[in-house]
Amino acid sequence: MINIALPKGALLKNSISIFEKVGLDFSDALVLENRMLTIVSKCGRAKALLVRNGDVPVYVSYGQADIGIVGYDVLRESDLTIAKLLDLGFGGCTMSLAVKHDSGYEKPTDLPANCNVASKFVKTARAYFEMLNIPVDIVHLTGSVELGPITGMAEAIVDLVATGKTLKENGLIKIDDLYQSTARLIANPLSLRIDNTLQELILAIESSMNT
Repeated sequence: MINIALPKGALLKNSISIFEKVGLDFSDALVLENRMLTIVSKCGRAKALLVRNGDVPVYVSYGQADIGIVGYDVLRESDLTIAKLLDLGFGGCTMSLAVKHDSGYEKPTDLPANCNVASKFVKTARAYFEMLNIPVDIVHLTGSVELGPITGMAEAIVDLVATGKTLKENGLIKIDDLYQSTARLIANPLSLRIDNTLQELILAIESSMNT
């Protein structure tokens, strides 16, 4: 049986659709009252593990899941050993640099040297500012990073932006985009190498995306 790590939250519905196209039905995961963390496909050939988006690479790397779907933003932060396979094209959002709308900052180089920048994505933020040769202190937050500039703790944030509504409602504006993030298919390297059934499933997914 193939074990598949599916991300709970915004990516789940489209992730389930990907597997439905290749004959694996995990639609029970979308039933609101369903609290199960594992769901066997209706054909019995695969089992889904419902985990947080950020935990998908962990389950795949350690072999508890043979394949999984995860946001590119998570992959950029991860140092785990996984095989990165396909850009699935959904879940699109932008990793952006944002500041208070009345800050007067219009571009990254306007930020004062050694200022605080709040982010959940420490590795990404640090690499970005190092590339620009701008010295800043990265403040790691796990919740609403928008509060950084609002409270004065940080001059800017690096965060995912989908519609921009949250930024606007909290008086923030984007001044730069780092990259586009979409959902990606990943696999455990050992499983990928030795499991022919898994290889066939991945080829079927790739083929279904081209039809």
